Amino acid sequence: MRIISGICGGRVINPPKNLRARPTTDFAKENLFNVLGNYVDFEGLNVLDLFAGTGSISYEFASRGAASVTSVEINAVHYNFIRNTAKGFNLTSIHPVKANAFLYLKSCSKQYDVIFSDAPYDLEGSEQIIELVFANKLLKEDGIFIFEHSKAQEFSKHPHFKELRSYGSVQFSIFEG
Repeated sequence: MRIISGICGGRVINPPKNLRARPTTDFAKENLFNVLGNYVDFEGLNVLDLFAGTGSISYEFASRGAASVTSVEINAVHYNFIRNTAKGFNLTSIHPVKANAFLYLKSCSKQYDVIFSDAPYDLEGSEQIIELVFANKLLKEDGIFIFEHSKAQEFSKHPHFKELRSYGSVQFSIFEG
C-alpha cells in the first residue's frame, strides 16, 4: 500500500498485522483520485474520512495539499496507527478522531468540501451514513461525497447521486452537495 501522489507520493504505508481494516486497493484509489481531480482542486480542501482504517485515503488527500483532513476511526489500534503514520510523514493537516462515525455525523457542525466513507462492507446499516451526511448538511454546496461499497448496494435513485465508478469488487458511489 502506498501514497500515490503529492508531497508523499511513492511513500509506502506499512500497517501492522493486527490491523483488521480492508484498505481501498492502490488501483481503485489511484483511479478514484484521477476522477476526483476533475471535480476538485485538492489544495485547501476540508476533507472528512469516515471509517478511516489504515488512513490511506487521509494520507492521499493530505499529500495532495488538503488544508484539513479529519480521519474518524473507532478502533484504537487503527486510530493510533493513523496518528503515528501522519506524524511520521509530517502530514500535519491530518486530524485523527477516535469516534463512532455514525455518532460523529450526528454531532458534527462543520461542513466539508469532500467526504469519503469506507464502512466495512458487511456493516449493517452502513447506507445510513448517506442520509446522515445530507440530513445534517455536512457537505458544502458543490461538495463531493464518495461512498465506497460492495456490488450488492446501489444508490442511483438517491437525489444527490452523480455517478458510480467500479474498480473490480470496489464500488464508489459519488454524490454532490
